[in-house]
Amino acid sequence: MGTKILTIALLAALAFAVPALAGNDPVTVTGTIRCAKCVLNKADAKDCQDVLVAADNAEYYLVKNAVAEKFGHGCKTEKTAVVTGKVFDKDGRKWIEAAKIEAPKKG
Repeated sequence: MGTKILTIALLAALAFAVPALAGNDPVTVTGTIRCAKCVLNKADAKDCQDVLVAADNAEYYLVKNAVAEKFGHGCKTEKTAVVTGKVFDKDGRKWIEAAKIEAPKKG
């Protein structure tokens, strides 16, 4: 009986989590923007690419758009940021297409 309840609970949790990860609804992630090539030393990074590293060490590659460009590249530096946008999976990675990037509020 306990296994059945656990299974139902897990399925319910997935039902709510999957749409957010599928990019249907905007999510907000706080972390540090770093360069995949210059800071994270990713072997497969041929060019500079911003990555938002969340507190749980999840990595979200930032889609290069006007919002990300305005915030600035995290090459050889780290920038703490709050990113709101749509999350999706591509090439085995999590990506976030930022609609808004800002510095965290102090306080």
